[in-house]
Amino acid sequence: MLFYRGLSRISRTSLNHGWWLLSFRNEQQLVPSNNFHYPRYTAEKVLGCRETYSWASHTFHGVGHQIHHQSCTIDEEQLDPFSLVADELSVLANRLRSMVVAEVPKLASAAEYLFKMGVEGKRFRPTVLLLMATALNVPIPGPAPDRSVDSLSMELRTRQQCIAEITEMIHVASLLHDDVLDDADTRRGIGSLNFIMGNKLAVLGGDFLLSRACVALASLKNTEVVSLLATVVEHLVTGETMQMTTSSEQRCSMEYYLQKTYYKTASLISNSCKAVALLAGQTAEVSLLAYEYGKNLGLAYQLIDDVLDFIGTSTSLGKGSLSDIRHGIVTAPILYAIEEFPQLRAVVDEGFDKPANVDLALQYLGRSCGIQRTRELATKHANLASAAIDSLPESNDEDVQKSRRALVGLTHRVITRTK
Repeated sequence: MLFYRGLSRISRTSLNHGWWLLSFRNEQQLVPSNNFHYPRYTAEKVLGCRETYSWASHTFHGVGHQIHHQSCTIDEEQLDPFSLVADELSVLANRLRSMVVAEVPKLASAAEYLFKMGVEGKRFRPTVLLLMATALNVPIPGPAPDRSVDSLSMELRTRQQCIAEITEMIHVASLLHDDVLDDADTRRGIGSLNFIMGNKLAVLGGDFLLSRACVALASLKNTEVVSLLATVVEHLVTGETMQMTTSSEQRCSMEYYLQKTYYKTASLISNSCKAVALLAGQTAEVSLLAYEYGKNLGLAYQLIDDVLDFIGTSTSLGKGSLSDIRHGIVTAPILYAIEEFPQLRAVVDEGFDKPANVDLALQYLGRSCGIQRTRELATKHANLASAAIDSLPESNDEDVQKSRRALVGLTHRVITRTK
């Protein structure tokens, strides 16, 4: 079975390149479901941490990053994933701007706000999905359809591009809603929509984008894909609610944090990658590998986001630094710091409304290995994402190989990024 060969290849690759697998109680996680529960994670002590760790000035070249770096070839490092799909991204951006046009001028302005030229963001998710579409362009068992291959390929690519557009609309809608909930005043280096136009129009703008995403999703006429991406929206709401309504125990639980992170960040990219595979008619095993790549890439991305919230600047991030802790949100670096300094738990329980508590938490974090261990956890997930790509069915097609190298290269970019 291809699935078991894939698992075997992940295991061998992990041994050959020094890749780490997370330690879970009772299970090695590889099976997703629509009712995904992040496996119970047992944090392990990372060896070699100094008692005092200068997280503010430490660069992205820690132990975990060196291990991941060894697994990346020179070709992967030199390959620019974004340039491979630059032409498609340009077409997709123009199409997105046309898709979010509304009859009411104010609503149109709100919906188009983060799709305007210059503020579209990195378009990270569409890039991943377009690369995944090419990476999965392998022969599918079964009788060939009674029409030309070129025509079929073009139709399939258009449908997969539609997934990228839907994903970006859902993502931007979540940003608009998050900024209202967080009372944010900046996004992507400009004033946030709620700050410029008010909360009501920001909420309605996000709702409108979700409605446009639903229309595009329905046009695909694939019930499994519709169910997948509808579940993503449910996960976004669930994750945000988990963040807003945590108990004291939950706020300091790594398991709870990772579950919430999957819902808020990783579910969208993982299920979208799976949707791209399903549209291509890929097997359940290949679709699972696409899902695993997206899930672990999404988790790694958010973990590095959590690091950058402490060490980045408002200018580089396009939003305020230290925004999470100032909003009372406890992320992985603080959770690891609590493991080393249990007295920090009392500060977390008291909350961060007082600036003195924020300063005290940062002092504990600076003395801990919290930043380093978060980077290492991100690296573990990046390695799992790379292993999923390495386990895809072999292909001699140059474009397929190039896209797969680009997807692996993206895992390295995610954990070494500074903004």
